[in-house]
Amino acid sequence: MSAAQILTAAQMRAAEEALFDAGTSVGELMEIAAGGAAEWVRRAAAGRAVTVLCGPGNNGGDGYVIARRLREAGNAVTVVAPLTPTTAAAQEARQRWGGAPSAPEAARGEVLVDCLFGSGLTRPLAGDHARLIAGLAARHRLKIAIDLPSGIASDSGAVLAEGLPCFDLTLALGAWKFAHWSLPGRALMGEKRLVPIGIAPVAGAARLVTCPRIAAPGLEANKYSRGLLGIVVGAMQGASLLAAAAAQRAGAGYVKLLGAPPGLAAPPDLVADHAPLGAALADPRLAAVLIGPGLGRDEAARAALTAALGGARALVLDADALMLLTPDQLPAGLPLIATPHAGELAALLAAFGISGGDRRAQVLALARASGMVVLAKGPDTLIAAPDGRLALAPPAPSWLSVAGSGDVLAGIAASRMACGADPFTAACEAVWLHGAAARAAGPAFTPAALAAQVSHALAACL
Repeated sequence: MSAAQILTAAQMRAAEEALFDAGTSVGELMEIAAGGAAEWVRRAAAGRAVTVLCGPGNNGGDGYVIARRLREAGNAVTVVAPLTPTTAAAQEARQRWGGAPSAPEAARGEVLVDCLFGSGLTRPLAGDHARLIAGLAARHRLKIAIDLPSGIASDSGAVLAEGLPCFDLTLALGAWKFAHWSLPGRALMGEKRLVPIGIAPVAGAARLVTCPRIAAPGLEANKYSRGLLGIVVGAMQGASLLAAAAAQRAGAGYVKLLGAPPGLAAPPDLVADHAPLGAALADPRLAAVLIGPGLGRDEAARAALTAALGGARALVLDADALMLLTPDQLPAGLPLIATPHAGELAALLAAFGISGGDRRAQVLALARASGMVVLAKGPDTLIAAPDGRLALAPPAPSWLSVAGSGDVLAGIAASRMACGADPFTAACEAVWLHGAAARAAGPAFTPAALAAQVSHALAACL
């Protein structure tokens, strides 16, 4: 879906060029983009006075169009323009606006619209420009950024100046950019909304994880056709039980604990298979296996990992399994999801000899080198596939920073893969369900309470 695609600055320029080649002029596209943004600003302003900060490029041109549209709608508008327009479209937009810019000190509106610099900015923001934005922001109650807040790098989310203000609303023009969903810049953007301008789907574009569409079981379904998931029990059995609780609520028809010790106190609705792990894995009805939560790192854990890698039809690797994994163990063609947190990701990168580049590049390189779909957990969760597909997760509640939440995520991902989803789809579905369950659980939840909300998150996808 083009509405969910995330573009680099270069991809965005190419997509706009395609519109120009099809007959849309730069000025016409500016009217479409800025006109859509102006309607958002008009509604947010609710009749209050607006200050529009315009820069020299086409982002500044958008500002002049917004100022003109707001004036036509009856808003009091002040334009601050520290630099004169340098592009033909921006010059035309300023001429059509027809007013005279005001000194920054004279701007006393209640709503600030930042159109100083857009997605093309990659160099550090000049000190006087940073001070100008900060000063105007301090004098306005509501702050709105057009496309990106000035001083945020489009392709990385890096903050290019100190003291940049927090905005209440950011209006992305045409497509999402990586900065909209990447820290630290994301934290300064407030609410985010997309203003469509007719950008077509871009081949190879990253995408935003959105609410999946999940079908209810068919009328002929049974527990095996819905998916039998095996979860390998490790030394810390509670982690396996947490993963199982989440998996039971994420769609799988049958969740079984594999290699369970005789004394395991499993709940009555969960089957514990006490057979040796190798024998349990031989069940041809197993659709997927999860190994890693609470596994441990001793020789028994290594043997269990080897057995799972050799006997599973599809596999999710989490926690200790990732710390034990070596590149030579990975069988070709096995559907795999790895769910590393930052420390586990560092260990995997070292194991596969990957260094240099930013986190996004490293995760993509790891997926290519390993053949695994890599679900790199954290405040900036990324999902990378071996074929180069990349998805970014929207922000999830920070209450997920609790022990055991990763076990819940792994259980969800394994459940979705047992249901028949391919590894990349299963990983994206799991990330969305995990975040939705956290929102439903409220603040300061336990991992068990988080797992209990997974079925409610699933209901939103039906």
